[in-house]
Amino acid sequence: MRVGAFILAAQFPGQGQAEALHRAIRSADVAEAVGLDAVWLAEHHFVPYGVCPSAATLAALMLGRTRRIGVGTAVSVLSTAHPVALGEQAALLHLASGGRFTLGVGRGGPWVDLEVFGTGLGAYEEGFPESLDLLLRWLREPRVGADGERFTFREVPVVPRSDEPLEGQPDCGPPVVVACTSPGTVRVAAERGLPMLLGMHCGDEEKADMVALWRDCARAAGHAPDRVAAAEHVSAGVAQIADSPAEASETLTKAMPGWLRQGLAAHTTVDGRHRAMRDPQAYTEMLCGLHPVGSPALCAERLAATAERTGIRRFALLVEGSGDLATTEENVRRLGQDVLPLLS
Repeated sequence: MRVGAFILAAQFPGQGQAEALHRAIRSADVAEAVGLDAVWLAEHHFVPYGVCPSAATLAALMLGRTRRIGVGTAVSVLSTAHPVALGEQAALLHLASGGRFTLGVGRGGPWVDLEVFGTGLGAYEEGFPESLDLLLRWLREPRVGADGERFTFREVPVVPRSDEPLEGQPDCGPPVVVACTSPGTVRVAAERGLPMLLGMHCGDEEKADMVALWRDCARAAGHAPDRVAAAEHVSAGVAQIADSPAEASETLTKAMPGWLRQGLAAHTTVDGRHRAMRDPQAYTEMLCGLHPVGSPALCAERLAATAERTGIRRFALLVEGSGDLATTEENVRRLGQDVLPLLS
């Protein structure tokens, strides 16, 4: 089982943005020290839900500060990025880090980001498959040109190239995972044989259904049975470790609703469509019930249960739900020192 930290650089009420970023960076330092598998970095624009606007940029910093741990984006938003620019960044990080980088990509949302970056609503609603295919070609081929609906350019050489295996690694290029929140996106990922990143709002039953759909679609697309069975999907969740479930839940229910209320309310749709916001208190309580929130034994039990029910054995767990630097660092330490040994 591979357990990593999911880091949003969340800005809690009363905090500055530099404070949120410092907590994110320290979380990665501690995660490496205590033996976690990876850190996963989120990307948001114009909202305090998360103050990292470029997951790839923050990944570069964290790869430079660490020596062993994997670093992934969860996710880099393709709807507001040019796939070639993102592919160049991913190839650079893959090569410079010796293969420690994983590129997670997603559609994002119908936010004002699409207006600011000039990509438009179509990039979100219809453009994801074309962007994803161009990105994958950039990571896998020595020369790339495009003649699609959104991207058209003459063939150019790929520099730097990530399509040759690094020493000691059997596969070429950085691994790519796709954030999936709907059957349509599951099919897009499965047809290309790409593992899924499934959100923390989903319970085990929903994640198991999405894995089953992915497998059916991947087999229908002609992917080999052994490749389908070996796909390393990632389950996002929340982790808060304490001596008792009540103490862990109290830590999150005191802090997370204020952050969620402030962060989610700041999202603005590009076309004025209404977006219902989850009740922050109820959502926090739901997350505490779904995920490893409690004593080390309970946390290990919940992770093992999720792995058994879904077949997913790779986790990205939000560790900064307290909003406090010292508490977050202690949470990461306990995840590595108290929970991981119970999973081996």
